[in-house]
Amino acid sequence: MRREIRKVLVIKLSALGDFVLALAAMKHIREAHPKAQITLLTTPPFEALARACPYFNEVETDGKPEGAGAWLALRARLKAARYDRVYDLQTSAASERIFHLLRPFPPEWSGIAFGCALPHRNPAKDSFHTLERQADQLKAAGIWPDAPTTPLSAPPPDLSWIGGTRRDRRRPSDRPYVMLIPGGSAHRMDKRWPADAYGRLARRLYDRGYDIVVIGGPQESALGREIQRHVPQARDLTGRTDFAKVAEIGAGTALVVGNDTGPLHLAAAAGAPTVVLFSKASDPALSAPRGHVIVVQADDLTTLEPSTVERAANSLLPVEGAA
Repeated sequence: MRREIRKVLVIKLSALGDFVLALAAMKHIREAHPKAQITLLTTPPFEALARACPYFNEVETDGKPEGAGAWLALRARLKAARYDRVYDLQTSAASERIFHLLRPFPPEWSGIAFGCALPHRNPAKDSFHTLERQADQLKAAGIWPDAPTTPLSAPPPDLSWIGGTRRDRRRPSDRPYVMLIPGGSAHRMDKRWPADAYGRLARRLYDRGYDIVVIGGPQESALGREIQRHVPQARDLTGRTDFAKVAEIGAGTALVVGNDTGPLHLAAAAGAPTVVLFSKASDPALSAPRGHVIVVQADDLTTLEPSTVERAANSLLPVEGAA
């Protein structure tokens, strides 16, 4: 008879888009272990989102220690916790290192670490979208026998638990509005559509009766100003939204248009009709958000015309526009 699993550790360290997609697997882990004490090991940027999440009893944020002392402290704490099972949803060199730190008697470990008890051995796993790959991992771990693993079969994450995602919450505009997410990782500029192109698209949509809301980090305020050069009435919220607020605004928007970046994944998971822009720098078959989503691809996003993106937007916007 198999022993009861009372203490579970889930590992997910980065990045925001990947974290949002992993919420689907996290939900299933909670459903598979309804009475267990489940702890998430993550990093500081995701603490507030994780603490709001109903899937965890505890959240720890030192998942990427710096220096030998910090690694030893993490090892001592994880050893002392005596977890019955670990679900490694990061499956990276960093999370595999944690597994080896806990040897010679690690907990039951679901992941790809060499020597783990519940290995995800599917040789095709790296060609799976994140949602199907993690479903397949939980199938291999024995907690999801009928996991949806064929392409496009896994459902998107559910963010209905975030306060404020209901459409009756306070909106950033009294008119129908479009949310633009023109930023992204500062070291992956090839994943960004130019701000001027966002501005030209914003002008077209504003003239059709949609207000414009711009979302981004504090360091992306210049992008908001560039869009306002085309639409002075656009509401620039760069640097003024946390993760929950992005989900709230996304839940009430007529449309989101953005680059392949974390806030867009949040908005899409909150139910927003979404146009996501991909360059050749990443593969939507592996990481695109799911839901009411259209993917627009161009090898070089600087060549993508606003008219092309507007045609995709028209597939998601009400037929009669904002009327």
